[in-house]
Amino acid sequence: MTQLTLPREQAGGDGARIEAVRQWWTLTMRGLGSIMRNGEVIFAFVSPAFLAVAFYVPLRSIMSQYADIDYAKFLMPIIALQSVGFVASSAAMRSCLDATTGITTRFRTMPVWSAAPILARFSANLVLLVISVVCAAIASLLTGWRPGGGLGGTIGLYALVLTVGIGVAVLSDAIGLLADSPETTSQAIGLPLLILGMLSTGFMPAILFPDWIAPFARNQPVSQFAKAMRAFDDGTATWSYVAPAVWWCVALIVGGAVLTYLGTRKVHR
Repeated sequence: MTQLTLPREQAGGDGARIEAVRQWWTLTMRGLGSIMRNGEVIFAFVSPAFLAVAFYVPLRSIMSQYADIDYAKFLMPIIALQSVGFVASSAAMRSCLDATTGITTRFRTMPVWSAAPILARFSANLVLLVISVVCAAIASLLTGWRPGGGLGGTIGLYALVLTVGIGVAVLSDAIGLLADSPETTSQAIGLPLLILGMLSTGFMPAILFPDWIAPFARNQPVSQFAKAMRAFDDGTATWSYVAPAVWWCVALIVGGAVLTYLGTRKVHR
């Protein structure tokens, strides 16, 4: 690992800030190197591509017949959100491994700016998020989806996806800090994402769900994100359509900030 040094007080405020930036950059490069070595960039494409093939190919004719929808267009939001879920799992596992293998404890004994590891993981997760969203867009294009909301709608669509991704990545990173083992982290992230994804309007309209589960499927966060994304893609986005998704994004970011604080306190005990 590259040697990190604490900014010396006599170096002055500017020197301390420069050294802090250097530490952040070094740790960010470490995180990106881990992403490349572990093949996460490959999985960033395989994950949405597999989802597109697994659901679009067998269900497109059924959905066209019974729901009268363009299934490539309908499926696009959940493909993008699947890429967000992949980043969430990756972020949680990375922070958990740092905590459980002693790397985080080692940073505490070194002259490292206390916020540098958190900001570095966030930066690495952000890069992986952008790569994953681009791969999801390519997978959607290959199924036949084409942007229909114009430039503004497309920008709004992907701005929402990236905001959701940032919120989920921050929350997942914090869960990784709080988890006692990688196995616990995997269950804490993977199971909720699986349930919310499958019981959402990402794969089929709410009218096709049984009456007893339809209200949950219609109003849960993944469905609200998908609804807002479709509104942007159709060029019909209004505040009433996107407000629930925006508030869910706020909840993710606030929840992530609170859990990050708790995780940081746990690490520094």
